Formats: sequence, structure tokens, C-alpha cells
Amino acid sequence: MADNGSSQATSAWPLPTFCFEVKWDSAVMAFQEVSGLDVEAQIIEYRAGQPGQESSPLFSTPKMPGLNKSGNVTLKNGVYKSDNKFRDWFSQIKMNTIKRQPVTISLLDEAGNATMVWTLTNAWPSKITGTDLKSDDMEVVIEALEVVHEGISIDNR
Repeated sequence: MADNGSSQATSAWPLPTFCFEVKWDSAVMAFQEVSGLDVEAQIIEYRAGQPGQESSPLFSTPKMPGLNKSGNVTLKNGVYKSDNKFRDWFSQIKMNTIKRQPVTISLLDEAGNATMVWTLTNAWPSKITGTDLKSDDMEVVIEALEVVHEGISIDNR
């Protein structure tokens, strides 16, 4: 008799990407796509010693971890009539002044519970990209908001 998989642990399967939510300023928003949730350590190349002195037997530059660096996060969603949440936040930008706030992106399980959470620290919108308008196209209008932040923390529950 074939195994129907009912005895297999739920942790044996990778999480799907299609069920997630985004929160900012106490509002829960639905998005079609979130991208740019990456973190990297900058590389510092350093070779000790003075010119003319050989202090390392290796004929290569040792590499050390430097500062952490995060890319901008892009949020995409469909445009709805009278929905101005993107533009309202973006319009608050004044010369060197913007309301910075945490943005939380949660990957949800089948029951709607957060399983993995990305929190952007001191986030603010840097760019809104509209859609291309074409008279011979029947696609939905998609808008993108690029969010800058000062760090990302990841919690895998």
C-alpha cells in the first residue's frame, strides 16, 4: 500500500511563498509581490605588513567581514480606485525629513500564523513606479513602492 503522506511531519516541506502580509503604521496591506529581502556582509580585503616586508606567506589577500548591507525592498500591488496609501506616505517626504517607521513582512502558514518575519528598521519610501499604459493591453494596473531601510531582522519561527 502506498504512503499517503499523512504521517509525515509538517516541517518536512519548504514554505510556499504565496501567502504573506505587510504591515506598516498599524495598517495591514495586501501585495502581489515583495522582493529585495536580502542581507549581505561587505567584504574587507586586507593584507598586513609594510611595503617591502612580507608578513604573510600567502600570495593572496585575506578577506574579512565588514559592515552589513541591505538592499531596498520593492512592494508591488494592484491599483484600486481611491487607494492612496503609497502616495500618502511618499508625499510626507520633505527636505531631509520623512516619517521613518518599521515595516513588517510576514510569511503565513495555512492557518494564517506568521512563520517567518522580516522587519525593516526605520523604513521610508524612496520611489513609486507606476505602470505602462497601453491601449491594446488588458492587464491589471500594478504599482511598485521602493522602500529604503536601515537594517533588516529575520525571525524564522
